[in-house]
Amino acid sequence: MSSPRVLKLADQIKVIVAEMLERRVKDPRLGFITVTDVRLTGDSREASVFYTVLGSDEDRAGTAAALRSATGLIRSQVGKQLGLRFAPTLAFFEDAVPETARQIDDLLAQAKAGDAEVAERAAGASYAVDPDPYKRADDETEDED
Repeated sequence: MSSPRVLKLADQIKVIVAEMLERRVKDPRLGFITVTDVRLTGDSREASVFYTVLGSDEDRAGTAAALRSATGLIRSQVGKQLGLRFAPTLAFFEDAVPETARQIDDLLAQAKAGDAEVAERAAGASYAVDPDPYKRADDETEDED
């Protein structure tokens, strides 16, 4: 569990990085990017910045290259705005959550289609033998009478 100070710094870094990408970084390779999360180590020396990019694989690759080239500028601005003696190193990672959510949605759709197919088959089905093949105690008493 991170300290409240580290969590607050991570939130501030997220805002600073997002503003930098929107206003100061003018790289044409930079796509439609959203900063989703920042995780900071306990000693505030390293920050992992997670982002998503709307677009194709080519857009994602271009954005990753643009972020690598702008890391120094963004890091210096983070250090200035936070007033830290040591600006944390920044590492950018593409957030896997949207892709994972898409895969889960696809799996749920497959399961729903499979359930519908089973229900459709069951609707017209009939029992091979008695609907209830198990003997019950009350059945035995009726047979004895």
